[in-house]
Amino acid sequence: MSEIHSPEELSRDSLLRILEVSQKLAESVDLEQLLTEVVAAGTEVLLADRGSLWIYLAERRELELKVPRDGPRLRVPAGHGLVGECMASQAVINVADAYTDPRFRPEVDRATGYRTRSILSIPLMGRHGEPVGVLQLLNKLGGDFDHNDEMLATSLAAQCAVALQRSQLMEALLLKERLDEEVSLAREIQVSMLPEEMPEVPGYDVHGSFFPTEQTGGDMYDLVMLGQQPELFLLLGDATGHGFGPALSATQMQAMLRVAFRCGANLTQAYRHVNNQLSEDLPDDRFLTAFMGFLDPRSHQLRYYSGGQGPILHFHAADGRFEWHKPTHFPLGIMEIDDPGAPVQLTMAPGDVLALLSDGVFEYANESGAQYGESRVAGLIDLHHHLSMAELAKLLWQSVREFAGDATQADDVTMVLLRRLA
Repeated sequence: MSEIHSPEELSRDSLLRILEVSQKLAESVDLEQLLTEVVAAGTEVLLADRGSLWIYLAERRELELKVPRDGPRLRVPAGHGLVGECMASQAVINVADAYTDPRFRPEVDRATGYRTRSILSIPLMGRHGEPVGVLQLLNKLGGDFDHNDEMLATSLAAQCAVALQRSQLMEALLLKERLDEEVSLAREIQVSMLPEEMPEVPGYDVHGSFFPTEQTGGDMYDLVMLGQQPELFLLLGDATGHGFGPALSATQMQAMLRVAFRCGANLTQAYRHVNNQLSEDLPDDRFLTAFMGFLDPRSHQLRYYSGGQGPILHFHAADGRFEWHKPTHFPLGIMEIDDPGAPVQLTMAPGDVLALLSDGVFEYANESGAQYGESRVAGLIDLHHHLSMAELAKLLWQSVREFAGDATQADDVTMVLLRRLA
């Protein structure tokens, strides 16, 4: 039986446990092992007696019990029973007494020899809202499942859905025989993690662009409104090297940050935990550079950390001045840190532009070996800062390509542009 922790211990331990699961889900390991890890983490974090995981079989419109693996291979039609209704409604179902709920199917207990009391069912939904499966946690120790349990279980369920979808891509990768097919699949994983549309931020124009090389790199970005009083989360990352590994490292970092913020971590806690986890897991010759920060659209304050990602350009519209900020820390994953200190803060005045650009912009070289550089970036923003950020990104990319001529693109180019409206 699991030890019952205090709320403070549960919050801290839950965050670390879910971050650990997020890291494991990014590894290329057996799918059933990943699913078992998710269920084990759910029972540990939520103090449940046991858990189960059902996979949705779209072609049969059925749910199949995958975890535990030592039990009977049960199948339930979508819409039937608690697990089927959870899948059909795409909503969390929290039942304190299973045998008083008419949706509960006692034949599952009879088949497994288990007595279900309380049951928490969470739908597993894919990135685009497609049904993937259902995570169930049974018999809360010392009481009933509450709202906090539902939030934690939902975070775990989201990671489980990611694992299922990634496993399908990984299985497809194993069937590929040529390098260009492997690169194509890795690129698909990278691109699938980018925002499908730009968030609406009151008083701001926001845009992100990603221009990949023919080979897979490790660039990625994220723009999303988070929190009860929504703030804009900005992320720009670049993993060292090319190929499948760096692409997964970048998406791993993004997933770990999303889970950390869902579990209530602040920017400092998330930065420290993710850095330390990457330091433990990445090979010695691998690391990531990353800018991560939050913009409060009410106070217009941006607070951030930059692990090796720079330079960061802040254009001051009032006097046409450019301010270049250096990284605040060494790249993520190099070594553990106990305290990253307070995040850096800057104020966005009316008309100001913040430009987060990967090194693929500044280091884009032409046929003679000359690089595009910071001065050309600044000159273009000085001329066109009044345009929409989408138009500015398009012009910047055109300028880079015209400068490069026939030279081959050697690295991913990623841009995140932010302007406070006048």
